[in-house]
Amino acid sequence: METVVADLSSRDGIRAAADGIVAAAGEPDVLVNSAGINLRPHLGQVDQETWEVTMTVNLEAPFMLGQRFAPGMAARGFGRLIHISSQQAHRSFVDSGVYGVSKGALESLARSQSEAWSARGVTANTLVPGFVLTPLNQHLQDDAEKVTALAARTTVGRNGVPEDFAGAAVFLASAASGYVTGHSLFVDGGFSVH
Repeated sequence: METVVADLSSRDGIRAAADGIVAAAGEPDVLVNSAGINLRPHLGQVDQETWEVTMTVNLEAPFMLGQRFAPGMAARGFGRLIHISSQQAHRSFVDSGVYGVSKGALESLARSQSEAWSARGVTANTLVPGFVLTPLNQHLQDDAEKVTALAARTTVGRNGVPEDFAGAAVFLASAASGYVTGHSLFVDGGFSVH
């Protein structure tokens, strides 16, 4: 497996990432946009720099990478654009701020990509996790009371772990999902319905 290290916080870094991917492994058939930045000051305290870096990493990178790779996928007749979204795209809690805005826009991007590319075999979807115990939200995990409260908001009674998403991601990346596009798939232990 090839690894490409890239900085997605600037347009030049995003372009370099795309070039690095092609140099290392060729043109992809599946693009999973899972990189994210989780700076979440209260919206009233968001400065321009926080806004710009969050929107660049969480929204502009998936857009630019999709624009770079989807035409080739379409020419080959198969492609999958998969974005990792958030509950904050649908509801505000724990200072969603600009992070929530970026994830809401990401789901809209998937719908627009679906409209643009699906007739040529390229689907675009988002996975919407619940609260998942990852390094990205370590600051929330340090508050045991909040972690317990978030688990209580699910119907399965626990927070997510990265392994909970493997099956859904494989499905969305496979030929089996060819008739699923523009969709936000909630993999959240019932968080969104509880």
